[in-house]
Amino acid sequence: MDLIDAIILGIIQGLTEFLPVSSSGHLELGKVLLGDTSIPEESLLFTVVLHFATALSTLVVYRKDVWEILRGLFEFKDNEAFRFSLKIILSMIPAALVGLFFEDELEKLFSGNILLVGSMLLITALLLFLADRAKNTHKNVTYGNSFVIGLAQAVAMLPGISRSGATIATSVLLGVDKQKAARFSFLMVVPLILGKIAKDILSGDLNLQADNFGVLTAGFFAAFIAGLLACTWMIRLVRNSRLTFFAVYCVIVGCIAIAAALWL
Repeated sequence: MDLIDAIILGIIQGLTEFLPVSSSGHLELGKVLLGDTSIPEESLLFTVVLHFATALSTLVVYRKDVWEILRGLFEFKDNEAFRFSLKIILSMIPAALVGLFFEDELEKLFSGNILLVGSMLLITALLLFLADRAKNTHKNVTYGNSFVIGLAQAVAMLPGISRSGATIATSVLLGVDKQKAARFSFLMVVPLILGKIAKDILSGDLNLQADNFGVLTAGFFAAFIAGLLACTWMIRLVRNSRLTFFAVYCVIVGCIAIAAALWL
């Protein structure tokens, strides 16, 4: 992988982590289009670096919220910050269990299977279309909501299902305020990403060498900057009910991916 490819994939990851079009699906499509021939260890390291960049961009955008959550969690007081922290923890359980017990099965799906990616993008499009037509409310995320949203996040581990799209759509369809749904969606994934990064580092599977440092750095900054822009933009789009545009985009890309898988 050269610097240009790393920057392109970094931008794809940064944008699609927050925009509801599936970052994992677009990374798989991007690798196929760019002819990625990196060995599995190098590909894993690059993916970890990109996810860390987008997690960091979330922390920057929501730095005040993150501080309030951490303070509320460790104060052990029955206040809004503490209750929100518990909801975040509850939402993590389904995805954490899937990642723990089905990691090998999931990794097999990330092998350039563009037919699967295309099919899942069509499901993402349906979720976005339904969510955009839901009435806006001023309701907060409840404990029950948080677990159901966590289930949606677990399903979104499939390549082509947008994590942000699935969790925001599920929240809105459950009657949660759209802006609060976006906030919860972006914050709930940060602990999972950081936990997965820590697990990969401790496993010893990452292969960091001096000759790939430049590629990793380029991908990191591309994903971080794109993530900052996309996260801020997405908050406004959800509030203004503009998800249908992304639904149409997912249909187009999904159909192209399915056609390419069947006829090429």
